[in-house]
Amino acid sequence: MRIYRFDAGVGVPITRFESRNVVIARGLRTTDATQVGVMHLGANGLVGYHQATTPQLFMVIAGEGWVRGEAGDHRPIVPGQAAFWQIGEWHESGTETGMSAVVVESESLDPSVYMQEV
Repeated sequence: MRIYRFDAGVGVPITRFESRNVVIARGLRTTDATQVGVMHLGANGLVGYHQATTPQLFMVIAGEGWVRGEAGDHRPIVPGQAAFWQIGEWHESGTETGMSAVVVESESLDPSVYMQEV
């Protein structure tokens, strides 16, 4: 057995789209462009407003914050909840106190097959 890290200490800072206080610890990238990582947003962290380049699932595992899509309304999000954005959809996420989320990006992603919508 081997043990691997995916905590904020091994993450790479994200600064694009005016993002702040956020790092991503990459976990997986496949040949079919599927990617999995863990985003760690610190206090007052922000993943700035941008278009999704592929379908993206943002699954909160710790902390709390908010997400928004093109409608512009900030929706609260907590552990056990996930936001899904389609390819090309404008979106943003942030937190006042800190939040971590597993992020899955894949062309074949369709969370409605397995997950219950809120």
